[in-house]
Amino acid sequence: MPQLNISQTGMLILVIGLLLGLPAHAATDAGSDKGLQIATEQKQRDTGWGDSESKVLMVLRDSSGNESIRRMRTLALEVIDDGDKSLIIFDEPRDVRGSAFLSHSHPTAEDDQWLYLPAINRTRRIASRNKSGPFMASEFAYEDMSSFELAKYQFRYLREEEVNGVICYVIERIPTDKFSGYSKTIAWVDKAHYRVQKIEFYDKKQSLLKTLLASDYKLYLDKYWRPLLLRMQNHQTGKSTDLVVEELQFNVGRSAADFDVNVLERLR
Repeated sequence: MPQLNISQTGMLILVIGLLLGLPAHAATDAGSDKGLQIATEQKQRDTGWGDSESKVLMVLRDSSGNESIRRMRTLALEVIDDGDKSLIIFDEPRDVRGSAFLSHSHPTAEDDQWLYLPAINRTRRIASRNKSGPFMASEFAYEDMSSFELAKYQFRYLREEEVNGVICYVIERIPTDKFSGYSKTIAWVDKAHYRVQKIEFYDKKQSLLKTLLASDYKLYLDKYWRPLLLRMQNHQTGKSTDLVVEELQFNVGRSAADFDVNVLERLR
């Protein structure tokens, strides 16, 4: 007996539902269930990594292709029963040196985010309604800098498709946060390792705003995959931003104290 692919299976579920006289939403609930199952597996496979540090190159590119480069350090801490904590410290160039961004993600509550700017010697809290704004003049938004939490989205499985030479599940993710700058995102998650290969971001008018491509994956601790290159392309402005991971280490001994908001003004 020939094996049905997921797209065919989804169509059969819809047809069977219609034949049985079920309402359309009941027939398509399987897409929501499968989307959540895939997202849950993606989340579970990235659990238990503890803490990490990395050195990252940020490449800002304008619509004419002109580039400017920033160097930064990132610290991250996995938090049991809560979202992850992260700290980004800018080292170069001189005009942004000492700037720092702190994020405390939460599974259901609004994330807590702060930005420290040494030029004014002040820590500014990022308000929820401003989290769709650009992070340090890049094509990443503040909300893109939070950890992936299941409760922040409604999921729906769409289809299977090949991206970057691998077969992926294609999942629609609708943000539950009313202050999100996106009406939806569509993620391509590979079937083999549940790694995000691509994400499309749609603005509030349902127009394609940005595309994120993740590549050059490397396996750490024999379990955790990390992309060494993230490229965010803004289709509406023609600008793009690359995040290039130059070094990455796990289990470096970071604790919650390293991610307290009071450390921002003491960073060097």
